[in-house]
Amino acid sequence: MKIIVDTSVWSLALRRNNPQSIVVVQEFKQIIHNHQVQMIGPIRQEILSGIRNESQFGKLQKYLASFPDLPIATEDYITAAKYYNKCRSKGLQGSNTDFLICAISNRYEFPIFTTDGDFRLFSKHIPIVIHKAIDRA
Repeated sequence: MKIIVDTSVWSLALRRNNPQSIVVVQEFKQIIHNHQVQMIGPIRQEILSGIRNESQFGKLQKYLASFPDLPIATEDYITAAKYYNKCRSKGLQGSNTDFLICAISNRYEFPIFTTDGDFRLFSKHIPIVIHKAIDRA
């Protein structure tokens, strides 16, 4: 089964020193090893945004090219807007990208691997599944 890996996990994995994220990074490496990573364009954009060094940007862009983007349909944007409205009515805030991730996750029935606690809150009101890291120690 494919897993949509959120920007928060990519960010932890790409940092050099981050001991508090060992379980998450180990799980991420396992997901890569099992060819389960599913990329989408908005996550690719978030990962690459803010990299000032052109050489680093180019290296990361080439690395990410190993993970093709899942197609996004018009219905995903409509579903994302519905999710946004539903969560907002429950007092929950989220970004348009977060709700687009949720909509794509739901349509393809892929869980989301994230460290962003907002997705857990969203999952109480919209039909998404959160992938949990397994401590392999």
